[in-house]
Amino acid sequence: MTSSETVDLRGPPIPKPPVHQQLLNSVPVAVAIYAGVIGVIVYGSFVGAQNMGYNWQWYRVLQYLYSFTDDGFQWGEIMLALPATIQLSVLSFALATVLGLFVALLRLSGLVVGSAVAVGLLELIRNIPLLVLLYLFYYVMGPIFGLDRYVASILTLAVFHSVLISEIFRAGINSVAIGQWEAAKSIGMSTGQAYRYIILPQAVRIMLPPMAGEMVHLIKSSAIVSVIAVAELTTIGRNIISETYMSFEIWFTVAVIYLVVILILSIGVSFLERKYAVDQ
Repeated sequence: MTSSETVDLRGPPIPKPPVHQQLLNSVPVAVAIYAGVIGVIVYGSFVGAQNMGYNWQWYRVLQYLYSFTDDGFQWGEIMLALPATIQLSVLSFALATVLGLFVALLRLSGLVVGSAVAVGLLELIRNIPLLVLLYLFYYVMGPIFGLDRYVASILTLAVFHSVLISEIFRAGINSVAIGQWEAAKSIGMSTGQAYRYIILPQAVRIMLPPMAGEMVHLIKSSAIVSVIAVAELTTIGRNIISETYMSFEIWFTVAVIYLVVILILSIGVSFLERKYAVDQ
């Protein structure tokens, strides 16, 4: 080989997927399929309700979303409950993140006792149903430690999701090249300093998409606290139904609100996945 010759290291070109696969992966087709599925579900619900002789009263739903009074524009009960749901989810997620990081570091500490405790907590919490865990915090630990229903709800969601978040932290930390650890040790950093300045800043970029996905999961899980009458979106919906007997209308409305919130977060998750896919 002469000096003027070059070697093409790019390899053979990657073939394009078939046309039908490209269509299925396109955004318009995905939106059309999604809308079609939702349409079938809604149509089936309407037909089923008509067969039951259900009297639709959609005109009464607007007052629970918003209204105009002598004082001007007013949000309805359902919309006022949405910030409470978001606040509950954010507080639970923040606490779950702290607990998850602690469990992950404990498991990666190299200490036999620490690793055993972390694995034991992970397996224990992961194998307890969320509803049972909520009852344990509210009906068992609540009277003992003086926990009200709101605090019990936050602790339940935080503890349950912390074990899932700890696995995200562990995977993110393990994904950092071993050479980064060696470089940190070579300049005299302690383990804590290596985590703070070298490892975690790199791991966070990898963990952002799954952490955002876990936030979506937690928001959906927060509806379960309605069983202990915490004032959030699902609880307010149940209260309105008990007063008006508009089961279908209210549950459809609550479902759409959850859907909009989750879709907004899901768009953010997709953006993060695209943004950091190359860096990974």
